[in-house]
Amino acid sequence: MKYKNIITIASIFLSLVSCSSDEAYVGGSISGGNSEMTSVFPTPPSQWMGANDPYYSAGYTGDIMPFFDNGKFHIYFLHDAQNKPAGKGFHDIHEFLSTDLAHFTYEGQTIPYGQTNDPDFAVGTGSVVKVGNLYYFYYTGHNGLPAFLQSNARESVLCATSPDLKNWTKMPSFKITAPAGYYDFDFRDPHVFYNDELKKYSMLVSTQTDPGRKAVLLHFTSADPASGKWDVQSPIYTTTPQENYLMMECADIFKMGNYWYLVFSENWSGNKGTHYKMASSINGPWTTPQNDMIDGEYFYAGKTASDGNKRYVFGWNARKTPENDLGNKDWAGNMVIHELIQNTDGTLGTNSPKSVTDLFAKKSISAEVDVTSGNATVNNGTYTLSGSTEKAMVTFKATGKKAKIKAEVTLANNSGTAGFVFHTNDAGAYYKIIFDSAQGKIKGFNSASQEVTRIPFQFQVNTKYDIEIIAEGSVVVLYINGKVALTNRIYGRDKNKWGLIAEGQNAVFTTLQVTQPE
Repeated sequence: MKYKNIITIASIFLSLVSCSSDEAYVGGSISGGNSEMTSVFPTPPSQWMGANDPYYSAGYTGDIMPFFDNGKFHIYFLHDAQNKPAGKGFHDIHEFLSTDLAHFTYEGQTIPYGQTNDPDFAVGTGSVVKVGNLYYFYYTGHNGLPAFLQSNARESVLCATSPDLKNWTKMPSFKITAPAGYYDFDFRDPHVFYNDELKKYSMLVSTQTDPGRKAVLLHFTSADPASGKWDVQSPIYTTTPQENYLMMECADIFKMGNYWYLVFSENWSGNKGTHYKMASSINGPWTTPQNDMIDGEYFYAGKTASDGNKRYVFGWNARKTPENDLGNKDWAGNMVIHELIQNTDGTLGTNSPKSVTDLFAKKSISAEVDVTSGNATVNNGTYTLSGSTEKAMVTFKATGKKAKIKAEVTLANNSGTAGFVFHTNDAGAYYKIIFDSAQGKIKGFNSASQEVTRIPFQFQVNTKYDIEIIAEGSVVVLYINGKVALTNRIYGRDKNKWGLIAEGQNAVFTTLQVTQPE
């Protein structure tokens, strides 16, 4: 059973996602179906099957598998239900539909999970490719039940087909498991595309060598997917001893201009998040740019799609368990989309999609000063924070559930930090996103002053930097110079104070502007 849930920027939230407290508002979803709702960073609605089964309660957006076709982005994703009753599978594939990546239609479940004796008792990430008049959805089958594992691999590549991207039929006769020399316990995330250089279809699969457990992106080819025959080739990439990645998940590969890009996510090393490598040929050699991160670690499983003009990367902003500022990072959350920018040297940058920025273009609100502390002054829209000897802050009234904050910031010193704070309680504890000029990073710290995410960025003194922050609920994405993004999860952000901060640093903030969608 399906229903559509229209997501438009002009609508009003009818209730909260997942929890009854405003403190836990995360944005992107409501209780009940057939209702309009605002969403910049979507999650699936609750009761999506229109039933009272607890499995169909509120959920989160997991790994995203975008596919552009005939003017529309078909944004498939793994649905992570809040409640998973014993005996039922999980992570079935659902869909958002969009023409502009700022307004979405929820299309419901597209590929269900299987039964306890099926290879897709749980469903994993995959990709869509069109061959002739038929669409092929290659996806991961996962079944870790002891009875199944007695005679089967835990993970395999499966396939479903569709004539219209709506009605999918599983192909029970199709199944690829890890070939000799590779680990069938971890064998997932097929990414399929037409390889112009080979004149065949290529499939990348994330796995490990066996023995040795080295992360690899294994390569298969097929002259005709309709035949179901895929031939294994040498890996397209194997982790280096320096990287020592455990798994290179949710791989993607594409060409932009003169360069090929290999994108993947890693969640076990000291450098968690979505990475990329670049090469002048699809065959490599693959080089690692100085900053190989698409975003910080609270943006994960980034995969891309292009409308023929621009390319976008789709990932999820991790939620926390429990859902508060000091909770632990958990799997799945809200969908976040960046536009990918190609720099002059071929490296990639990230910016907010123009359609999202435009949502906030018309309704300005005043940045109402609440308190200044330390050596902080406000003069005709210029905020000067002299925090070299003691912390300086300016705080403002709350911005509400959806807001865009723009400013220019100039740092005076090569030491210390400056940036933005988002209060999470009346006692003055706050989450902060700061610019660390000495370490060359943008960092996010929770209210216990624990660093939770970061992205490299080299700052220069006495240089203006353009800052744009897009916030909905507890999702807060900071962009700098339209080239670098840092996604954060900040509970309580929408109803508590926010502000500017400088510690061991002198900073000037100008052209500060706060806007909301109409």
